Order: sequence, then C-alpha cells, then structure tokens
Amino acid sequence: MKRLRILVTGGAGFLGSHLCERLVKQGHDVICLDNFFTGSKKNVEHLMDFKNFELMRHDVTFPVFVEVDQIYNLACPASPVYYQYNAVKTVKTSVMGAINVLGLAKRVRARVLQASTSEVYGDPVVHPQTESYWGNVNPIGIRSCYDEGKRVAETLFYDYHRMNKVDIRIIRIFNTYGPRMHPNDGRVVSNFIVQALQGHDLTIYGNGSQTRSFCYVDDLIEGMVRLMNVEGFIGPVNIGNPSEFTIKELAEMVVQKVANGSKLVFRDLPSDDPKQRKPDIRLAKEKLQWEPTIALEQGLDKTIEYFRNIVSEK
Repeated sequence: MKRLRILVTGGAGFLGSHLCERLVKQGHDVICLDNFFTGSKKNVEHLMDFKNFELMRHDVTFPVFVEVDQIYNLACPASPVYYQYNAVKTVKTSVMGAINVLGLAKRVRARVLQASTSEVYGDPVVHPQTESYWGNVNPIGIRSCYDEGKRVAETLFYDYHRMNKVDIRIIRIFNTYGPRMHPNDGRVVSNFIVQALQGHDLTIYGNGSQTRSFCYVDDLIEGMVRLMNVEGFIGPVNIGNPSEFTIKELAEMVVQKVANGSKLVFRDLPSDDPKQRKPDIRLAKEKLQWEPTIALEQGLDKTIEYFRNIVSEK
C-alpha cells in the first residue's frame, strides 16, 4: 500500500477518531484537524505516540494550508443537541468548511471526501431511501441548519467537481454508534445506554414506533475508506445498516443488556423528527463490495462496555 499524507477534519470526534486510528495503523501520515467543539483530545490521545500522527487545533471555517494527498471532511457537529446550540455556526461549518477543503483539494490536487448524512433525505416519503431520492426537508425548521448545510455542501462538492475537476467522494452516513460517542450528545443509543447504566428510566420521544437503522462504527469506517480509494465512482452513496428497529425495540434491548431495572417513559416527539430512516445499500454493495457485518446485539455489547467505564469514572 502506498503511504499517503491524509488530512482528517473533525478528526478528534466520534467518527473522526476511529478513522484516524484506522489510517495511522495502515501506515499513512495523518493530520487530525479539530477545533474541539464536540471533538475531544481524549479520543485521539492513544495516537499521540505514533510518529505518523499529528494533531492540529483549527476551525475548518478558516482556510487551512497543508500538502496532502487525501482529505476526509468530517468537521461538523452531528447530534441535535450540539448542532442546534449554535445553528449559524453549524451552517458555516458545513458550507464554509466545504469551500475551504475544496479550495485546498483544488490547489494541491488531493482527493476529498465529504461526510454527508442521511439527514439530506429529511422526513422521507420514500422507504427505504435510495441515493436518487431528493428528500423531504424543511428549510426553516430547527434541524435545518444541519440538514440544509449538508445539502449545500454536497452541491458545492459537485460544482467543484464539474467546474474545476476536483476529485471528490460523497458518503451519506446513516445512524452510527459505538465507543467514543459523547455521553451527552442526545443521540438515541448513547442516551439509552447512559440512562440505563445510571439506573434511570429510558426516555422515548413519541410512542417509540419511529424506526432507525443502526450501523456500528467499524462497519461505517470500512465503507468510508473503501469509497475514498475506489476508482471511477464518486457517489453519493449510502453507508448504513439496513436492519430496521423501532426506538422502543432498541430501548428494550438496552434495558435487557444493562439489567438495572430501568423502565420506559414517553415524552412528546420533537419538531421535524423523521419517522423512518433506513438506507438502501444496493449501490454500496455494487460499487464498493461493502455491507455491514456487525449486528446490533454485538455492537451494543461493545458500546455498553465503553460507556460502563465512562460512567464509572464520573
């Protein structure tokens, strides 16, 4: 394998840290860029002893000047708690961040991958969601800063590709979970696990019948790396686990595994919360020979073990 110099923006976040670890262990020179708004140095401190790993504090809304072969653009808060905290900043991170990494890729002739999201499909009226579906997105809702920011980023990537021949890749990430998720990020898997480990009741928004598809982080990173390194295919491509579960089923599974006597309590559903989310991954299977290998039961065990250590430290 050729040794590459690779920039990962948002590299100290949940997904970014797993990606950096994978690339470092493959022998690449990795620059991890993060402003530590949602990312954490703890996520990458185990990589600091590697000579081929470099940590840079930087905000992607400002230009960055480095010589690299590949860029993974993962910088953006990805949970509602954080992306709604400063909605304008979230839009800037997606849009100006995309412009800056695309400008860098154009200058140094690097291949650049955009970590997009299933949120570009909004509250879908097509199920499961294929890459050809244009989405059903509220442009002025409380989630719009994230949804529309990511949609504009995809537009920018394609326009830089068409106008300037920038070598792009676009991955649409569906619900992903695993170790190094932030315990307070408001995502359903981490919420349920932390509540159960603390002996609290599990909070379900709505009646729990809304569905999600949960992809373990190792599977997601494998799909991302495959897309970056495949020739002749730029995406967009869905990467996620098509096994569909209701939120209530997930909660019951966590309660059973943690066995702390937690009960389920129900609250009102937040605005614009999608009722269904399931990827059609036929394109990923065809173009990347990728499909998830880690079942929810197995992935939850690994994630609960991680959070058990985190919660016990507090």
